[in-house]
Amino acid sequence: MNKKELVDSMAEAADISKAAAEKALNGLLMAVSDALAQGDKVTLVGFGTFSTVKRTERKAKNPRTGEMIEIPAKTIAKFKPGSKLSDAVN
Repeated sequence: MNKKELVDSMAEAADISKAAAEKALNGLLMAVSDALAQGDKVTLVGFGTFSTVKRTERKAKNPRTGEMIEIPAKTIAKFKPGSKLSDAVN
């Protein structure tokens, strides 16, 4: 499912216009992104938890050249599904 299909599904489920559904989805995505950028967790009970994890600097081998390179430290987003989502998928 892509973003357009998700907006269509949200609009139908909530009986709202596609424009309103897209605005709501964009608002949700922006709120989650902002919270994660500030280091907060976002928990949607039953759906899952969005959080961040810090990866340390590490060395890896470039598969093309075989040369060892340094991969810098960075913060990544992580998602842990909730029990209701896991049950719905299985």
